[in-house]
Amino acid sequence: MGGNDTDTAERSSRGAGDRDTRFFGQPWALAHIFSVEMWERFSFYGMQGILLIYMYYSVAEGGLGIDKVTATGIVGAYGGTVYLSTILGAWIADRVLGSERVLFYSAFVIMLGHIALAVLPSTAGLGVGLVLVAVGSGGLKANATSVVGTLYAPGDVRRDAGFSLYYLGINLGAFLGPIVTGFLQSSYGFHWGFGAAAVGMAVGLTQYSFGRKQLPASSRIVPDPLPRSRYPLMIGLAVAALVLVIALTLFGVIRPDNLSGVVILVTLVAAVAYFIVILSSPHITPKDRSRVLGFLPLFLVNVGFWSLYQQQFTVLTIYSDERLDRTIGGWTMPVSWVNSINPIFVIILSGVFAALWTKLGTRQPSTPVKFSLGTIIMGVAFLLFLPWANGAPNSTPLLAIVGILLVFTIAELFISPPGLSVTTRLAPERFHTQMVALYFLSIALGTSIAGWLAQFYDPKNEVPYFTILGFIAIAIGVALLAAVKPVLHLMRGVR
Repeated sequence: MGGNDTDTAERSSRGAGDRDTRFFGQPWALAHIFSVEMWERFSFYGMQGILLIYMYYSVAEGGLGIDKVTATGIVGAYGGTVYLSTILGAWIADRVLGSERVLFYSAFVIMLGHIALAVLPSTAGLGVGLVLVAVGSGGLKANATSVVGTLYAPGDVRRDAGFSLYYLGINLGAFLGPIVTGFLQSSYGFHWGFGAAAVGMAVGLTQYSFGRKQLPASSRIVPDPLPRSRYPLMIGLAVAALVLVIALTLFGVIRPDNLSGVVILVTLVAAVAYFIVILSSPHITPKDRSRVLGFLPLFLVNVGFWSLYQQQFTVLTIYSDERLDRTIGGWTMPVSWVNSINPIFVIILSGVFAALWTKLGTRQPSTPVKFSLGTIIMGVAFLLFLPWANGAPNSTPLLAIVGILLVFTIAELFISPPGLSVTTRLAPERFHTQMVALYFLSIALGTSIAGWLAQFYDPKNEVPYFTILGFIAIAIGVALLAAVKPVLHLMRGVR
């Protein structure tokens, strides 16, 4: 009996799925994380697919009648806040609750956010819903990957395949969400679409509630517990921050029309603070300091990339609504279905890219070169809008947008998968979490800028917008390409 208990504890500590192959050759516990992440992405992208048009459609059309500039700014600020919240989610997991518990509670918060969007009226539902979904999504995003990692013992050869399966769940949810919510929105109204997002999250949460007990004990470990004596201080700081935000909102400092600017400023301050803390630390070696400096140009290029890529949810939504010919044989495709095109390409091409980098091995491009090419390709994607610029309403062929989004996806696969990988390799051992936070801050900054930039988009005069942003992205990519040797020198052996 004692021997069995010891064996059970041993398996639990190193990952319960060591010998379990019931989920496509992977531990069965992966099915529960796969499910909750798939439904979270279903609800997240399903809601985001109809969010912008919900804000700027007139009240008669079931929307809120918010002007487009303010609406796109809110979408950008919301997206940036999701990535800002990953830092909070990671901190709570590391210091207070552990990754698995934060994942579970975050999924519950997300569901409440979608319910608020579905049932609360007007801007009250919008505000409460977006805050809850942003905070919950950040917490889940920060911890789901960590929980997957606990399923495998060190050296388990199934680890990469398990993460690939997990990534498939993400993209299946991202594909299906806009399809379902878009159909319900166009057929029955926006709140039906938001309701579907809430139901999807509830389904994932229900399955996960039953399956979470099968996860290894290591998924619930708190790596660096916060001393009980510091709880009052942290709670006080959290309350003070909340009071400050409420006060700034009541006094008109934070307004819907400047929300994206506020998030950009907060993110910039946080990023600069992180860089200063790491670089000025006496606990890192000259080699570590050089690597952090080598990460700085990648950080800046990543901001530029995401500020264009994330316009799928701002400018491209308006473009799909007003410029795109969505009629197929007398039937009009919902606006949000355009957001399901990218996940299809990601599912198809991610395996192709993985096989390509594996085949090239040490001959594959270095990370700075990949970042350069990804940003240049992203700039080209914006220039591809020009042949149809300033056209009549609903004049752009659907096939053109499919082709442009294919280029978006190719650009993404040059930057997104290598991004977090190189960040962890460049991170000083003592500042591993902070470097990951910096990576997410670059996405937060880019996403917020995407919302801010959308104010300059004029459907009646599109040429300057697509031309200027396209060539700026190409110039950023070329600049990094020209600086590859000094950047690699700073990275000290990391490619």
